[in-house]
Formats: sequence, C-alpha cells, structure tokens
Amino acid sequence: MSVSQSILRTNRLSVKYIVRQFSTARFLFKDTEPYRKILPRKPNLCVFCFNSFCTSNVKNFHSTNNYKHGEYEWQDPTDPSQIVNIEYVDRQGTVIPVKAKVGDNVMYLAHRYDIELEGACEASLACSTCHVYVDEEYFDGLPEPDEKEDDMLDLAVHLKTNSRLGCQIHLTKEMEGIRFTLPKATRNFYVDGHVPTPH
Repeated sequence: MSVSQSILRTNRLSVKYIVRQFSTARFLFKDTEPYRKILPRKPNLCVFCFNSFCTSNVKNFHSTNNYKHGEYEWQDPTDPSQIVNIEYVDRQGTVIPVKAKVGDNVMYLAHRYDIELEGACEASLACSTCHVYVDEEYFDGLPEPDEKEDDMLDLAVHLKTNSRLGCQIHLTKEMEGIRFTLPKATRNFYVDGHVPTPH
C-alpha cells in the first residue's frame, strides 16, 4: 500500500470532518495545524479526499413538473371529485358553462375557452384587465384580496363591490356553480374593439 493510500485511509474521517467544517480543501493546509504535518506537500491528495467525500455523498432528488402560465388549466380533470362546474358571462351577456377542476385559475381558464378576459400582465398584479364580477353568494367565501390586488382594482373601470381580479382566484369545490361576469370594458385594451388572445 502506498503512503498516499495509507494516509487517505487513516485520515478519511478527519478529512471529511474538516471539509464539512470549512467547505473547502485549502483550509487543510492553512488553518488546521495537525493536518499540515500529516499532509505537508500533498495538495493533490487533499483534493482527492475532498472530491471523494463530495461524490460519495451525492443524494438523488426529484421534483414535480412545473407548469407554464396557464398550462395547468389546459389539463382536463382526471378525477370526477375534482370537477367544478362554473359559468362565465361575456360582455354580450352570453352565459358560457365550463367544466373546470380544483386549482384552475379563473383568468387562464377563460383563455382556454376563448373568453375575452385579457390578462395583459400575465397574473403579475400589474394591471386590471382580468377584472370580473363574482356572484354575491360566493363573494364572501373568497380569500381576502391582498394590498396589490386592491391597488389594481382601484384602477379598474366599472368597479363594483363584488369586483375581483380573475388571475387571483383559484377554484375550489366550494365554488361549484359560481358565475363570473365580465365588465363591459377594461382599461388596458390597446385598440378599441380589439379581441384579446392568450399570451
């Protein structure tokens, strides 16, 4: 057995401990006196120990798929217990029934069904173009709007007491039968009469 192998074997735990404490191999020669004597001129061995420790402690991990903006809403319900039946009322007064699911975002869901709910800021709370009216019987059951949403609602035209931003509403089972009505106008349409398309 070579000297390097012997040192590596007998001092493996010590090297691991130092690497954990100082995070970098250069401290073996700089600030730890006992190991300066053991490994006075063996920088390659130090690096080898450090690399061995790092690679032997690699942990596998996984994550769930991340959906892009609005991608989740394009997935059909896979479990009947997750279905939420809702209605939109467009600017012409037409009622549009939609079979949605728990977790759907009201604005992105409207995009899927070609309902003219613009959402110019992509749900970043920087506009009020996804302004909707919520049925009074469901309105009080929604989570309270935060300060940013309130600020954007202040900019909305035709504001009412039951106004909310669609991008901030996510469907739950308790919202079965809820109706969202679009106002007659929004502030951010860049051409009068323009029909928005999803981004």
